[in-house]
Formats: sequence, C-alpha cells, structure tokens
Amino acid sequence: MIPPAPAPMLRIDRLSSRYGRIQALREVSLEVGEGEIVALVGGNGAGKTTLLRAISGVQPVSGGAILFKGADITRARPHARVAAGIAQSPEGRQIFGELSVADNLRLGAYLRRDYAGIAEDTERMFTMFPALKELRERPGGALSGGQQQMLAIARALMGRPVLLLLDEPSMGLAPVLVDQILAAIAALKAAGTTVFLVEQNAFAALSIADRGYVLETGSVVVQGSGRELLTNPDVQSAYLGV
Repeated sequence: MIPPAPAPMLRIDRLSSRYGRIQALREVSLEVGEGEIVALVGGNGAGKTTLLRAISGVQPVSGGAILFKGADITRARPHARVAAGIAQSPEGRQIFGELSVADNLRLGAYLRRDYAGIAEDTERMFTMFPALKELRERPGGALSGGQQQMLAIARALMGRPVLLLLDEPSMGLAPVLVDQILAAIAALKAAGTTVFLVEQNAFAALSIADRGYVLETGSVVVQGSGRELLTNPDVQSAYLGV
C-alpha cells in the first residue's frame, strides 16, 4: 500500500504529450509532496525526460494538467516556472563549456537581483561541492563528467528553487561519484528542497526516495514507497537485475 503523501507541491493530472504521431506520454498522473524525494524510474524511451521537459515548459502537452503549489501552470512559459520556484538539472548536464565554473553558477541565478545573496549561494555551492571551489575559474568543458554533473546541479540550485527536477544525475558516473551525488540529493531534502528524481539507475534512485513511480511506454504502471518498489518482484526483475 502506498503511504499518504505530504501536501502535493506538484501534481500531474492525466498528462499526455506527443512527438508528431508518437505518443510519448499517456495520461500520466503522479504527485510530488512538499519536502519529498520522489523517483521516476523506467527504461530508455519510457518518457521520463519528456515528462520533465513538460514540467519545465519546453515540451508541449496534448492533454491533462500540471499543477504547482495548487496553480495550473500547464500553459505557463518556461521562465515563469523558474520564477515560481522550479529548476531542472537536465540530462547530459548541458553546462556552458567555454564559461568558467563561477560564471556557470552566476547564470543559474539570472532571474535574481539580490547580488549579496547570489554571492552567498555561490559559496554555499562550493561548500556542498568542494571540488568546484578549487576549479572555480576553470572552463566547465574542462571538468570531468562527475564534476560537470555537480556543476549542473549547483547551477540549478542557484535559482533557489523549491522544486528541483533532476534528470539522470548518475548517468555515466563511477560508483563512488554516484554515491556522492546521492548524498548531495539527500542533503538537499534535509535542507528543505523538494526533489523529483528521474533515473535509469533504479536501485540508486529508489534507495533514497520516499516514494516512486515506474514509467513504461509513457504510462505509470507501478507506484509505491521507495522501499516497496525495491522489493517488488516485477521491478526487481525488470530494473534491478534480481
């Protein structure tokens, strides 16, 4: 039985989206409660990234609704969603390779005008990810994959989001770096940030998630607590290699 969620910060109600004739999302419904880590797992092509892009406002939807803190944002422009408190760290990191680490962080705060606060948050990111502090003047493209992932997350956090969307943060990373990223995500929750985590690495995601959903061919097929999904035989055979 799925545990009751906290008051929903994000509610997806029967959301559908298409790429031309291809139905990418099929009436997806889920909730992310305030203060939770909620994981969305599934294989390649399941629609996970499409859902995050729809939440961020860069993927058109063909039906359903996206509610954020009770307000319907289904047709809101992407910058309005950022201003409302939603930030995404995208799949593939997508940092600005020619810009320094420090400049990448400043770009994450482009809607803000509290310059003292931006400086404070920059130092907070360097405390959260010490490797970035040592590399603050190095071009982002010169960083290792793990360092770039840390930078992508830190850049998203510079907007002071209340909801952080993370798309495949462990992709391509060595196990030790995956552990560091997971620890950082857990620390974000402890500090009050709500996290919606999309991952192919189902074990990693569900091990830190309060609740989770499994997406297959654009539809939610299983939901439950992180612990329940880790012990679900169907999830284990399909995604955990058990």
